Amino acid sequence: MKERLKRFIFRLLGKDPQAVVVSFASGPPELVDRMFAEVQQLIPDRRHFLVTPENAGNVRKQFRSYRIGLAPVLFTGEAQYRGLRRAAFFLAPFKILAYNRRLERHHLQLKSPIAALLFVRGVALDRIFLRPFWLVPWKRDRTVYPVSHQRHEGRAFTPGRRRVAVLTPYFPYPLSHGGAVRMYNLIREMAGQFDVVLISFTDQKNTEVAPLLEHCARVVTMAKPRYREPRWSTLTPPEVAEFRVPAMRKLVASLRREWDIDILQVEYTALAPYGGDILVEHDVTFALYRQIHEREKSLRSAWDYWRWKRFERHWIARYRKVVVMSEEDRRLLGCANAVTIPNGVDLTRFRPEHERPGRRLLFIGSFRHFPNIVAFRFFVDQVWPLLNPEIRFSVVAGPDPLLYWREHTGLLELPADQRIELHGFVSDVRPLYIECNLVLVPTLVSAGTNLKVLEAMAMQRAVVSTSSGCAGLGLTHGENVWISDDPAAFASAIVELLKNREMRRRIAAAGRDHVERHFGWAAIGGQERTLIRQLTHQPFQLRPATADDVDQIWTIQEAAPESSHWHREDYLAFDCVVAEEDGRVIGFLVSRETVPGEREILNIAVHPEFRRLGIASDLIRRELSAHSGEHFLEVRESNQPARNLYKHLGFREVGVRPGYYENPPEPGIVMRFFS
Repeated sequence: MKERLKRFIFRLLGKDPQAVVVSFASGPPELVDRMFAEVQQLIPDRRHFLVTPENAGNVRKQFRSYRIGLAPVLFTGEAQYRGLRRAAFFLAPFKILAYNRRLERHHLQLKSPIAALLFVRGVALDRIFLRPFWLVPWKRDRTVYPVSHQRHEGRAFTPGRRRVAVLTPYFPYPLSHGGAVRMYNLIREMAGQFDVVLISFTDQKNTEVAPLLEHCARVVTMAKPRYREPRWSTLTPPEVAEFRVPAMRKLVASLRREWDIDILQVEYTALAPYGGDILVEHDVTFALYRQIHEREKSLRSAWDYWRWKRFERHWIARYRKVVVMSEEDRRLLGCANAVTIPNGVDLTRFRPEHERPGRRLLFIGSFRHFPNIVAFRFFVDQVWPLLNPEIRFSVVAGPDPLLYWREHTGLLELPADQRIELHGFVSDVRPLYIECNLVLVPTLVSAGTNLKVLEAMAMQRAVVSTSSGCAGLGLTHGENVWISDDPAAFASAIVELLKNREMRRRIAAAGRDHVERHFGWAAIGGQERTLIRQLTHQPFQLRPATADDVDQIWTIQEAAPESSHWHREDYLAFDCVVAEEDGRVIGFLVSRETVPGEREILNIAVHPEFRRLGIASDLIRRELSAHSGEHFLEVRESNQPARNLYKHLGFREVGVRPGYYENPPEPGIVMRFFS
């Protein structure tokens, strides 16, 4: 009876009683095809129509005789489809099944207008029902904060050494992006003079702590929280609110007391509310959001910029020292407590390799950091179509690239192109540098400095970059890098450099020379250790030796039976550097140039009262950073602690000299370092 009545009523209205599904092709064709196929599969027993821009016309007239049961519509933001979306609302305002770029779907209903509006604006499905806790304190979907932590024992604490704790928002291993590379290398450099405690959030199920335990006395990890607040809803930036974990705050305070921590270094601005002595600004974050706002000019971008500027200005004034990556960043902050300790590169690991014939381009940038996605889209959308089809392009996008791509772009899939080879996490990127002919840095929004530029130059590969991509590195266009900001100019630079091998080689060689002189981790680690010594009131300075120092050098030599013993007059016959504390010489190093580009460390010793404080390491690092090229030294075969130290600093054993030492007679191990 009910079915008959239904058919009768719809005949009176002039409509077919059987409901139909009318889909709207209001987005990119590939997404439309997938949406339409999915809807047909979900509702197989209904007639399906697809309205495209070509057959839109008068939609209401076309479907006047049909009862609309469902109207799937793509909301992907393109302006050319606005008319089609508007037509869908006029045709069936209460039957809209909205699809986004991820092909997530949501029924637009009057009873949940905020969720509907957020979904249409591109917010992910799992976040459209999020409401701020201050507005809905009884909500169930709350942020989940960790309460437990794990402790891992590394090297034993050394009596007399200062202790430095480093707090990080993610675990600095594997070395999958620039931030991890910097933190790992500077922890390694700090460990030569201080006992290091690493305290880290981690989002890894099985955190690989062993590589850090080689350098740290203790490693403490805590899981990242599951943050469930809307981005817009907090006065502090959401990246800051996400890491505001009560259990971590208590843990940091208790570990500082338990292990008698002298210095707490906080990595990244988002962790600034934990307090400490040194805040490391990997980028000036408000400057990054200012660039985004200048491009978008939206209410959202203005809100993000204002929040970050307010937050960052407040917290940088509360630290004894704020470390920035470049002089440009220091000027941006404009505060007296800012010091520049630049990014660096491992010159022993990233060495020049012969370039293979080909036309291969390389871009390395973790999609976890959204400016790298902006850079990738700029290149693929605006530059790539201008290039020869024979050119190949490799991209290293870091762990879970598709996850971050969808999160930041709303697009379901990455661009498909047979000439583009996309890699996720790559444990060793050196083979990719060796294979490529040019390295690209098409960054449009950036702050801080780009580690991948330094790696490419260390491998002696020419770099084509935007001005933003190589900012703060002291590079010169046409000399050690090629800088282009316009898509056509960027493409033209690639074509010219691929064609002109000699120019490519010249720029690459100048780039390697630049990083050798300014960006080795050994020299940068020395700056980090000097800063910590200043804050812990452990000032010792390195300076050239004078005649007044010879008696104290002799005293140190007499207290070091494992070292070579010289006559007093021999020390100043070569290049001699001393470590001095409060007017007292506490260590020395003697070296000489054997031939141009080659030096030999002849003698090194530290007073017994000052050993295991990193003084010998600093003396050697000063020598290595002051003179590029090859460095050789000999060490007694039985002096295993010294051999281990030299290996840690990058020396490799290359030979043995029988009977080299006297009193007692012993072979000498020959070790080599190249910088």
